[in-house]
Amino acid sequence: MVMEFLMQTESESISAVYKEYSQFPTPVSVTVCPEVPANPGTRHINLFAEWSLNETDRGVRLRYNKQYTLLCDDRVVLNTLPPGHCNLAQGELLSSHSPSGTLKAVVRETSSQGKAHQFLEIWNRHGYVKSLDLTSLNKHGRVYEDAQFGCLAWSACEGRVLYVAERRPPNVESSRIPEFRPANEDAGAGHSEEELTVGKEDQSVYLEDWGEGLSNKSIPVLCVADIGKCTVSVLQGVPTQVSPGQALWSPGGDGVLFVGWWHEPFRLGLKFCSNRRSALFHVDLEGNCECLSSDHNAVSSPRLSPDRSRIVYLQGQVFGPHNQCLSLQLYDWETKRTSLLVDVVKRPQNGEFAGLYEALPSRCWSADSQRVVFSSGRGNWKELFVVDRCTKRVTCLVDNEEFGSWKLLAIERDLMVVNCSSLNSPPCLKVGFLPPAGGEAGVSWTTLNESHKIPHLEWRVLNITPTPQEENTEYPGLDFGALLVKPCVPRSGVKVPLVVFAHGGPHSQFSAEWNVSSAALARVGFAVLMVNYRGSTGFGQESILSLIGNIGSQDVKDVQFKSRCCRTKRAVLTTLQSDTTLDPRKVAVMGGSHGGFLACHLIGQYPDFYRACAARNPVINAATLLGTSDIVDWRYSAVGLQYSFDRLPSPDALTAMFQVSPIAHASQINTPVLLLLGGKDKRVSPHQGLELYRALKSRGSPIRLLWFAEDGHSLSRVDTQTDCFLNIVLWFQKHLDLR
Repeated sequence: MVMEFLMQTESESISAVYKEYSQFPTPVSVTVCPEVPANPGTRHINLFAEWSLNETDRGVRLRYNKQYTLLCDDRVVLNTLPPGHCNLAQGELLSSHSPSGTLKAVVRETSSQGKAHQFLEIWNRHGYVKSLDLTSLNKHGRVYEDAQFGCLAWSACEGRVLYVAERRPPNVESSRIPEFRPANEDAGAGHSEEELTVGKEDQSVYLEDWGEGLSNKSIPVLCVADIGKCTVSVLQGVPTQVSPGQALWSPGGDGVLFVGWWHEPFRLGLKFCSNRRSALFHVDLEGNCECLSSDHNAVSSPRLSPDRSRIVYLQGQVFGPHNQCLSLQLYDWETKRTSLLVDVVKRPQNGEFAGLYEALPSRCWSADSQRVVFSSGRGNWKELFVVDRCTKRVTCLVDNEEFGSWKLLAIERDLMVVNCSSLNSPPCLKVGFLPPAGGEAGVSWTTLNESHKIPHLEWRVLNITPTPQEENTEYPGLDFGALLVKPCVPRSGVKVPLVVFAHGGPHSQFSAEWNVSSAALARVGFAVLMVNYRGSTGFGQESILSLIGNIGSQDVKDVQFKSRCCRTKRAVLTTLQSDTTLDPRKVAVMGGSHGGFLACHLIGQYPDFYRACAARNPVINAATLLGTSDIVDWRYSAVGLQYSFDRLPSPDALTAMFQVSPIAHASQINTPVLLLLGGKDKRVSPHQGLELYRALKSRGSPIRLLWFAEDGHSLSRVDTQTDCFLNIVLWFQKHLDLR
């Protein structure tokens, strides 16, 4: 009874830490409103920031809006007024201010008797103006609110609003007399009324979606709401072989620019994959469409300059690494010519710009349309950069002394709004004006909300160089890195247990930004080593390519050392040897997706080293995953094979996939394993985890499986995240003999 009480108290204490750290809000987006004259020579600028936080008691994610007012003089923020009260964004899916700042469009969803209803609301500075009942108009299905496809864009005249929605669901044929429809009434982009009518025998026909995280997205259409007429129309002319998204009004206002992703012969998973064939298109309001970019690359993030004469967009290769270093292309609307603004960085030198790896913010141009500002990973950091379109010179705008991560949310009339954080500092907003060209190093930053540095937590960066024995012969000389966060002052004479944390992807990155899980683990007594093995983003394209054909080997060795008697140093051994406060006898490992793949490899290849393991939706057997994943192409690319849509698995390919998988070492695993599986995971089928569960269960190895039936690959539900953290900590404490 006493033990049960102590366990309950301990569980409550762990949950309280996670709750505290989860409730630090994160800025999601920012709108910079037009200037308002103040005293002579000064002006007020209003910012509307949307924030998100996890409310663990109710298991919900709250979004709210907050207004900030700046008093500015030329290019200097003189003062900030106390912010206004926060307003809950109840039911808001999307929102957008008009160019003049006088109007705001909101797509809101309400629910009644279990049925969702969507409205397009228009607000002005005095209050509510009008709304369009999008569901009742029945021109399309649900509005897309995701970052992959979604948009909400005002026309320059502020009379129309552009957005993306699911094509109207097909009607089911019946014996009743069909309703009369005018011949020119919208049926759906590139689809006739006949195509939108299905017989009863076709009701169960399989409809493809865009995979993990986009399971309710199948056939997007471009939609225009006429605010004055209170009508909605679906734009015609979009090529039938592509799915449109990321749309914006063209420079002349007589058409729409959009990214079109090829969905023939079938859709592959799109979320977290920048390597899907796509192009930049323009369609006018009469339905005439043209392709503005190459149609054999992968493009994204089109952004129009303030003078409406140029468009920048990101471009990468199709297939291969699903996340990679991208180039920045510049399209001139007048000359119809495309030029390269920022090239792919193959291998950066120390201190140099390391390439572009993430989407551009919706506002990224300087006021004079001469420069583009963006954030990107560089090594273990996330930094802020600007590129001049004339000189093509890339310049860093920040240093890493104060924060490890600087993420641009928006730049409007040269006022930059940035989300700053570190491993021991939750996000805060900073603002500063972009200096004139040539003076970029002189940004003066103003903090809008207090930065809460977490006491008793410290962190540092490790830079690691592989030894000659473990070089990649095709890409020699590549470095990688890691981040270590831990309690500042351990108890006297007590060494700190270490949790090795491997990121997923594998082509992603741990940057030195706020990470709730790592900070909370450190707060309850663990040191956390976050490894950016070769193949991580932020280290150049050659680092990414070096992992192709070497998964399960190069990435595993980057995390672990070769043997106890070998002088070869990798991330874990380097850390343990350089920090005597860590306990080398109490080491655990955790990771999700490819990070779970690595965690299970490590306990299989080094069975006597790790005392406990926690794996979220891990890849266990790439051969059996081949037919169940939404990114089947990666299963081939990962082992160094070329992919094509018509490729069928050969015995040799399946053998190669099996040999690089953790299941090949399952017979050696004796480390206690905690599996965390999402029942709706389309990226890595939960049957992968079940395969390991059964293999270990049959041998009597310690294993526990948590099944989250309504969650997907990222296990992103608030209640799921809370449950996972508690169980991981208790699992580690039990098997590292910490209680």
